[in-house]
Parts: sequence; structure tokens; C-alpha cells
Amino acid sequence: MTGSFRRRRVAAAGVAVALCLAAAACGSTAMMGGDALTDAKQCAPYQQYLGHAGTKVHVYGSIGAFEANQIQQALRHFGDCTGIDVRYEGSPTFETDIRKRVADGQSPDLAIFPQPGLMKDFIAQGKVKPASAATKANADKGWSQDWLNYGSVDGKFYAAPLGASVKSLVWYSPKTFAAKGYKVPQSWDEMVALSDKIVADGGKPWCAGMESGDATGWPATDWMEDVALRLAGPETYDKWVNHQIPFNDPQIVAVTDKVGSILKNPEYVNGGFGGVESIATKSFQVGGLPIISGKCAMHRQASFYAGQWPRGTKVAEDGDVFAFYFPSIDPAKGKPVLVAGEFVAGFSDRPEVQAVQAFMASGEYATNRAALGGWVTANKLVDMKLFTSPVDKLSVEILRDDKTVARFDGSDQMPGSVGAGTFWTGMTAWIKGASTKETLDSIEASWPKSN
Repeated sequence: MTGSFRRRRVAAAGVAVALCLAAAACGSTAMMGGDALTDAKQCAPYQQYLGHAGTKVHVYGSIGAFEANQIQQALRHFGDCTGIDVRYEGSPTFETDIRKRVADGQSPDLAIFPQPGLMKDFIAQGKVKPASAATKANADKGWSQDWLNYGSVDGKFYAAPLGASVKSLVWYSPKTFAAKGYKVPQSWDEMVALSDKIVADGGKPWCAGMESGDATGWPATDWMEDVALRLAGPETYDKWVNHQIPFNDPQIVAVTDKVGSILKNPEYVNGGFGGVESIATKSFQVGGLPIISGKCAMHRQASFYAGQWPRGTKVAEDGDVFAFYFPSIDPAKGKPVLVAGEFVAGFSDRPEVQAVQAFMASGEYATNRAALGGWVTANKLVDMKLFTSPVDKLSVEILRDDKTVARFDGSDQMPGSVGAGTFWTGMTAWIKGASTKETLDSIEASWPKSN
């Protein structure tokens, strides 16, 4: 939920941001008297979206705080040149609120879904409109078919990808590792050996937090998915996600126990916070912060976590914190990478809504957004030079690596009642002491009968 992925990048407090992007309201030089030649150049990429001046489009999503402002900046010239007033609203309780809004007849024009599974629930209800030909054409130019498939149902395209996140990362302190003589592990066995050495040295190798309001539990589902990719392999992962094998299949039992060998190991966790159960009550935003104080050594979390470190923290290979690839378990299964992303779906097909949706699927939008920093995308139309952050560059290199075997976040693909419901609550109960069997049996029993 991811950010989020899903809501994972939402700040701790809720935020609703109205983004005024229309020229009349915001005072653009492009529409209000700047140099004509400059204005023509600035507006050239937006010619195909003209003809809707004076209209309004409401976009709703889980992205809040600083990143909401970056959405504003990425859309600014579009609004200036088209005259469309785009208003974005971000909510930390998006998953719950979007259901209520749709049920109450108050659907947004566009929604930025961090979970394809939740989005597909609305598609099944006939609430989401198929994307326009212009949106599909823009998306086709920048995204691989695998990504486009996540926004499609039964061969019909509904939503273009937006941002992306690499989840298969482990955060650590390069300075601490250097001082203690620790090396970045290149395999799962090396990572376990390093964890044991840290314990022997009197430290705690891991810290974690999974509290996230209505979405509490999602960080543990990420652990499950990452380990499933590595232990069971991509084909079994796909079967599990699509319920072609039961949630309590023996292979998934083995995955859960493998995760538990770290997260439920009292010698390994929860550095800086307390015992195993403290993982359930510490927010995901603060989950890795004990790395800075040396109270823990490693924290598995997605690339977006680069924005969670306190101001002044140097995030770089030679900095206060950085990240390494979450190692594979079986090299024969390739270089598995868990990814997440966002998809822009329309609850309305008014012309101005289609124009905004098409633009957000374009290379122009992705380039505008990437140039602001702190954002990752798998859109191949974006120049690698725009990714200046060390973690962003690392993430994009992983996304574009031909050796990468990428799979989308499993819980984000599952039916919303499971992926954004019982999977989260089940893993929370598991961390608090529930057994692997009762946890997986309970989630399996909750799976919708039609799936």
C-alpha cells in the first residue's frame, strides 16, 4: 500500500490539498502576458489537450504532504496552458474513504490507486470508466506490457501507471558498517550470518514498524511477498497472488516461517523499540530511524523510505544511510524484485477528465515529475539523468536491469477485502503472537468465493 506505495508514502497526519492549476486562478506567464515565443514553446506539449478551458477536474489519492505539492508542480504548465483547474486531494485513509465516497455517489473524477486489486473491485462494479485511446497511446509509449497489464481487466485498458517503487531494499548505515567492519551481504545466507554477528557483538540487527492507521500490517505483507518471490519463485508467487493455490499452501507456510526467522526472532528485533510485538505498534515512518542512532543495523523498506529520514541525513553510499538490494535466497530463481506503483483511473469520462488522465499517462508528465526529484518511475521515456538522488538512481537501475525478475506487490493485486484487509490484519495478529497456521487459514477463509 501501498507508498504509500499504496498509502505508504503518506505523511503521518492526513492532508487534503487543493491544487489550483488553471491559468486564471494561478497567474501563469503562459496565459497572462509573458513573452509570446516563450509561451508557445512552453505550451507546445499540451496542444492535444486544449479545448476545455474553464473546467474543473477533481483527483483523489493517498499521496499527501510534500509529494502533493510536487504533483501540483508537475501539472502546473498543463493547467496554465489548457485552462483546466485540476484539484488534487490527498488522504491517509484513502482505501477506506474511496469506498465510502463511491457508495455515497461522491466519486472523484480521477483516483490515483496504489492497489490494482482495490481498483479492480471498482472496475468489476462498473464504476471505473475504460481509459481513452489517447491515454492508452501515451501509456504504450513509455511502459512495458507487464505494467500495462496491471491496469487492464479482461483485455480492456482502464488505468495507466504513474510512479513506481522498488521494495526489495534494505536500509543501513554505511558509516556504521565501515566502523564495525561489516560488509553488505550478497546472499540471504550472508545476511543471516551478518545478523548473527551483530547479535554476537551485542547489537540488534533489525528494526521494523508496521503501524499505519487503517492500513496497519502492510510492511509485514511486503516481507511476505519479497520472501515468496525468493523462496517459492515467481511462478508460485503469481499462483498465490491470483489464488491459483490457497493462501495456506505449504509453500506459503514455508515463506511465512522464513519471514518469522527474522521478524519473530527476539534476538534480531526490534532494535531501538522493544520486543517482537513492538513491531505492530511502531509506525512505518519511524521503523528504520534507530539505524541513525546505532540501535539497529538494518531495515527492510521500499525506495520511498529515502524521504522518511530526518532533515540533514545524508542518503548516499558514503552517507549516514543508504540501501542495498534485498538478497536472493536461490540464485537459480534470478534476481527477484518486488515493485509497487500507482495507477490513474477515471470515475468520469468527461472530455476534460480524459484530457487530464491522458496527460498523466504521458512522458511529459513523468519528465516534469522526475525533474522535481524524490520520485521513481519505470516510464522509459524519462531521461536517466533526471534521477539525481542516489537511491532514485539505484531504484531506476534495478527497474531497468534486464536481469531483474520483477513482480508487482501481491497484496495490491489481491481483492481489496484481502489485500487491503485480512492480509494486513492477519499479519498484525501474527506479529502479536498468532501462529502461522491460524494466520494463513484465516486469510484463506476470507478470500471472496468468486475469486
